[in-house]
Amino acid sequence: MPTLWWGLSGVVACGAVLLHLFHRRLRVSLAAPRVSVAHGLAELGLEGEALWIPARRGRRLAAWWLPGERRGTVVITHGWGANRELMLPLARPLQAAGWNVLLFDARNHGESDADTFSSMPRFAEDTDAAVAWLRAQPGMAQAPVVLLGHSVGAAAVLLAASRRDDIAAVVSLSAFAHPDGMMRRWLKEKGLPFFPLGWYVLRYVERVIGHRFDAIAPVNTLPRAGCPVLLVHGLDDGVIPPSDAERLHASRGSTPGRLHLLPGDHDLSRHIDDELPALLAFLETALAEAAPQPA
Repeated sequence: MPTLWWGLSGVVACGAVLLHLFHRRLRVSLAAPRVSVAHGLAELGLEGEALWIPARRGRRLAAWWLPGERRGTVVITHGWGANRELMLPLARPLQAAGWNVLLFDARNHGESDADTFSSMPRFAEDTDAAVAWLRAQPGMAQAPVVLLGHSVGAAAVLLAASRRDDIAAVVSLSAFAHPDGMMRRWLKEKGLPFFPLGWYVLRYVERVIGHRFDAIAPVNTLPRAGCPVLLVHGLDDGVIPPSDAERLHASRGSTPGRLHLLPGDHDLSRHIDDELPALLAFLETALAEAAPQPA
């Protein structure tokens, strides 16, 4: 009997070690790469200010404030493994059109502080931190704010908007419809079967990030956004299929939503110039609707 007991104990201990190693490998595989910000504002020829924004868990977010001539501000949230500099193809024309622009690096990205892990809900927390900083600035407490995000950042701004009542509009670029679909595509790329391994991976990720996928899925948060939402997606997107954008648009419920499918891949930066008039027109409408009405 003691021999059997020690044998079973050894099997359990070995299994626990293997599971720990699997979890560690999984975290490494899912971690976002950190891409450095290569240039400062002066080098880029931009008028603005570099600053730090306090975030959750005592961390700080590196940010750029690009002032415009209007009351409205666009807060830009980049995607997974990106940074604020990579969003400048959008920020430059927005500032040129008179909008204030606030760009920041999410935790574990660009020049921002490191944290234990990155997740879409933490991107949303960082978006909320950026809005909190903005609201604390003189004259900005009631000024119109637009949230614009790309990919995971797009899902994050939809999540943030679903929990706030002070957002004038949301622009979602290349958002996924549901984290479950994103994870299933990742598992397929890795050659991992869904049952039982893939199912376990999804449940483990939910436990680590502290959220059920259904609770944070854009198909479920978009209908709760109390502002107009513009969904932009590339027809040639090989990362997130355009059918996700169509599914998002169909889920909008009473939320005013527009779907704009355009030529381009997941990045969209090579095609965004042609779409700027439509984007700026959407923002103009949002700004006009957010303006105080005469008594």
